[in-house]
This record gives sequence, C-alpha cells and structure tokens, in this order.
Amino acid sequence: MDVPLLVDKLYVDPSVFRPESLLRQARRQRNLPDGPVPRVCLLDPDGDIVRHLRGAGRARRLPSWACYHTELDVFDLEGREVGVVGCAVGAPFAVLVAEQLAASGCDLVVSVTSAGRVAADGQGGFMLIERAVRDEGTSYHYLEPERDATLAPRLAAALAGAFDDLDGRFFAGTSWTTDAPFRETQRAVDRHAADGVVCVEMEAAALYAYAESRGAWVVCIAHLTNEMGRTEIDFEKGAADGATEALAIVARIAAALLPP
Repeated sequence: MDVPLLVDKLYVDPSVFRPESLLRQARRQRNLPDGPVPRVCLLDPDGDIVRHLRGAGRARRLPSWACYHTELDVFDLEGREVGVVGCAVGAPFAVLVAEQLAASGCDLVVSVTSAGRVAADGQGGFMLIERAVRDEGTSYHYLEPERDATLAPRLAAALAGAFDDLDGRFFAGTSWTTDAPFRETQRAVDRHAADGVVCVEMEAAALYAYAESRGAWVVCIAHLTNEMGRTEIDFEKGAADGATEALAIVARIAAALLPP
C-alpha cells in the first residue's frame, strides 16, 4: 500500500509556491515597507519569551515583517539585534515561518520549545536537540524518508564547548517530534525511551529537514518542562517562565555561530 505522504516527493524539484511570493503579496496588500529581518531570529512556540520581552519593554514590532500569520518583534540581546516570533506551534507552522525568515534575510533560526520528558525520571533543564525522530509530516516534504533529521554537523562542531559551564542544566540528546501530542500513547513513549529518546516536542524534525534541504542554519533547543501531565504539578518553567535562561542560551548560540 502506498502511503500518500510519501508519494510524488520529488526532492530535487523546486516548489511552485515560494516564500518570496507570499511576502511580496502581503506587502502589496498591506502597503508594508520592504526591509530585512535580523540575522538571528528566535522561534518561541509557547510565546513565553516574547511575552517576557514585551512585558519588560524590551521588544518592538518590526513593521516590515510581511508574514500573514505572525508578528515579529526585535530586541537587543547582549548588543545584537535579534528577532522573535511567538506562538508558531507545530512542524508546519514553524517551517512556514522559518522559510519566510530566510527569504527576508535571516541567517540563523534558533527554536526554543518546551518539551515533555519521555522517561518519567528524566532530567530537566535545556537540551540541544542533536537528532529528532521524524513522527510528523512536514519533514517528509523536504528530506527522504530514510534520512535522519539532525543538527547540521558544522553547527554541532561550532557549538562544542559553548555550554560546558552550565552544570548539567544544558546537555545534548535526541527528541521525538510529533504532530499529535494527544496521541502520545504509553506504548510509543516506552519504545522511544528504550531507544534513548529524551523528550517529545513538535517542531525539531521538520526544522532540521528543512534546514538540510535548503542549506539553512537552524538550531533547536528543548526546554524540558513537563511529564506530559502525568504528575500532580507539571509544566513549571521556573523564573520568568524560563525566558531568562532561554535567552542566555540563545546568546551563546548566536555568539558561537555568528560572531560579531
């Protein structure tokens, strides 16, 4: 039986619909000015970081951002202007935004998403996603089914040692990317845990597949915040909903990959 998701995926063929076309039409319809986005942009699926920045008066909306579905804020991060898009949840949405960011001049996308620990006794903190299990649909439009979705080796090498002083609050590992968070069955959880998967999230596999296909720079970070609702008190992120720690990690990534 042919799986429709895997049929007619001609990976070398260009797309008819391009992000540049969407952005051009949005600017025309909305009478928006043309202009680039920052070289470093942050995807914030939960929206905690952008809410923190706005609440602190650190963020301002970029008027030239022409995406139909999102707003892009810019802020200063250790002397560097960085963009942030909040609440782009899930693989299709994250890649849609990443494609438009790249078309608008972004050189590096960093995604910081909350994630559920697969093992009930798993550690917390932040994880650099080195590999993501492809249990979603978007990645299969960018990368052959037999290929893993991984952090680009060049970026992994450049980030080596950048977090060594964080005392266990930051580590590297494998995530499981799903399109269906409310179909995380116990059997699936157990299987992934046995395979060494640390956490489950909704964007990384698609973002890494897109990045490899397009030659884009993408780094995915998981903030391990929950046990998928299996404990009495769950989904706690810490001070400022984890935004302060997340921004410090983004600053290190940007400094390591795009030095001033």
